[in-house]
Amino acid sequence: MQTNSFTIVLCGLLCLVSCSRNQAAPQVQDNTVSHSSAKIVNTAPERVSNTILLRMGQVPEGETLSALQASGVTCIEPLFESVPGKEELERRFNLDKWYLATVSDEAALERSAELLAQKSFVEVVEYENFVEKSSDCISYPYRPAGVSTRAAGGAFNDPALGMQWHYRNTGSRAIATDAYAGGDINVSDVWSELTCGDSSIIVAVVDEGVKYTHPDLIDNMWTDTDGSHGHNFVTDGPITWDRTHEENGQIRGDSGHGTHIAGTIAAVNNNGIGVSGIAGGSGDGDGVKIMSCQIFDDDRGGSASIVAKAVKYAADKGASILSCSFGYRGGTYMSDKAYISGSGGLNAVEYDALKYFEASRNNPVLDGGIAIFASGNDEDPYATYPGALNDMISVSAFGPDFLPAYYTNYGPGCNIVAPGGEAYHLNSQDNYLIYGMVLSTLPSELNDGEDYGYMQGTSMACPHVSGVVALALSYAKKLGKTFTVKEFKDMIVTSANDFDKRLEGTKTLYNKKPIELYTYSKQMGTGSIDAWKLMMKIEGIPSITVQSGKESWYDLSDYFGTSCVNLSYLDVSVDDKSRESLGLQAEPYIKYGRLFIHPSKIGSGKIRISAVGGGTQVGGDDAIGGMEVTQEVSVISRPIVNSSNAWL
Repeated sequence: MQTNSFTIVLCGLLCLVSCSRNQAAPQVQDNTVSHSSAKIVNTAPERVSNTILLRMGQVPEGETLSALQASGVTCIEPLFESVPGKEELERRFNLDKWYLATVSDEAALERSAELLAQKSFVEVVEYENFVEKSSDCISYPYRPAGVSTRAAGGAFNDPALGMQWHYRNTGSRAIATDAYAGGDINVSDVWSELTCGDSSIIVAVVDEGVKYTHPDLIDNMWTDTDGSHGHNFVTDGPITWDRTHEENGQIRGDSGHGTHIAGTIAAVNNNGIGVSGIAGGSGDGDGVKIMSCQIFDDDRGGSASIVAKAVKYAADKGASILSCSFGYRGGTYMSDKAYISGSGGLNAVEYDALKYFEASRNNPVLDGGIAIFASGNDEDPYATYPGALNDMISVSAFGPDFLPAYYTNYGPGCNIVAPGGEAYHLNSQDNYLIYGMVLSTLPSELNDGEDYGYMQGTSMACPHVSGVVALALSYAKKLGKTFTVKEFKDMIVTSANDFDKRLEGTKTLYNKKPIELYTYSKQMGTGSIDAWKLMMKIEGIPSITVQSGKESWYDLSDYFGTSCVNLSYLDVSVDDKSRESLGLQAEPYIKYGRLFIHPSKIGSGKIRISAVGGGTQVGGDDAIGGMEVTQEVSVISRPIVNSSNAWL
């Protein structure tokens, strides 16, 4: 027999549900409906759970309490907290209908689910399945003694920036003997010429708790009105980041995963300590803000209800980007329909929450939010869900050799590739095997007393894209540009460099089996994320990719029309920053309607070209003539390019 407190709470809840819709309660109907099993959208979890998610329609009065109790329910409560002013959006995505039910007998979980699915007022039944972090969660402390820390390109004074090859890969053998120059996210010139971030842009790190007191993160942490920097959805309390326990002689629990991800996105730049963040600002308080949405705590958390609540919180508290370095175990779902609805045609709770986030407008640039996921670390030829959804961005990983990381997932569902880091690369100095991993912030409590360290995984690739997108939103805001979420996603995924050119032969790492690179051909999405190229898309300027170390030509028809060969050109000019970044050996020139250019460095820049539209000279007081037409051309210099460019 249930306690009176339960009866009062549940009856009050059901009354609230009925009144909130301002509808008369229907007569109690037969609780058994045909095809009730179709309401169950997934399978029971391997992990022990005593909760079930229910999406409920109009709840009949009368026998409802006893009907739920007969199904084994001991407690039921709304899953989401409603936010004033967002009720219409909550109803649009069914968030007002989701409840979390606790059952009395974990062993009879499936039986309870079946009984609940037979109730006429229950629309969807979802088991509490659990996501996993997309990393091995092993970290190695960063100790700068004896290691060159010269800042890459001199962009900021952060002493470890030179070791963050993932931002600017010079091909240094101090990182790895097979490091590939240009195998990075091409962000240095964005920092020096365009933007370093904007403090109004908020990125939600949905992961382990972020150490908000970290000296290289504290100034870029989002702060709520109550002084918190996010929320722990596992304990429904304050953020934690260093809970561990011993199990079978091993320390398990928190790993610093969330703090490492946060540092890649927004470690404070130009503050004279530690590392740099992609959108961490210029040192003038202009870095994007990190919101910690904690879904893992020690070895707990990661359930569907916890993830969904974290996603809604991020939307309601102002986040524009979700950085999600987690996913379901590979093979759990093998189609969008299987993830979203099973066989019942009704959405699962995470999907409803993600769609709600995407529809929540929290900045002046977009009409909603963007979610970015890790593709998974199982070496599987497909991405994990939720990232594998056809309207989400899923990120695969490469190492310092600009080749697929040995652990990365690839193939269907993998949209783009970014640096995830990779151990087992030999180093020319001391054969140290960790410098090819990703260097970022870590909690010193979990990292042998050090505030910085190395990790690897598609977990580390995901925040590289999240950081680039945060920079892009910052730049679009600076320019006063606006886009739809779909337009912005399209720009992100197409702002990529060719990744297939190098996928030939075999890749061999220390202590790992050889990798046949042809396996990954045409399986790494659109290519590797390029920050400069995305900024140019925001400006509306097409980018040409030219090969460093060679004179090359490029057809200008995209800029001056298909009759560009017949035009008279007046001037080709390059500013000093672009000339230095590209390492131009001579001034670019125009011949036969083509731009001839010879960069010696890997970099990015702009060239201004003027031509006459309508004649061979500009008209004026002394003669009839044409209009002067000026176009800005974005140039990206890389060691290797695709076949659309021609070389001398």
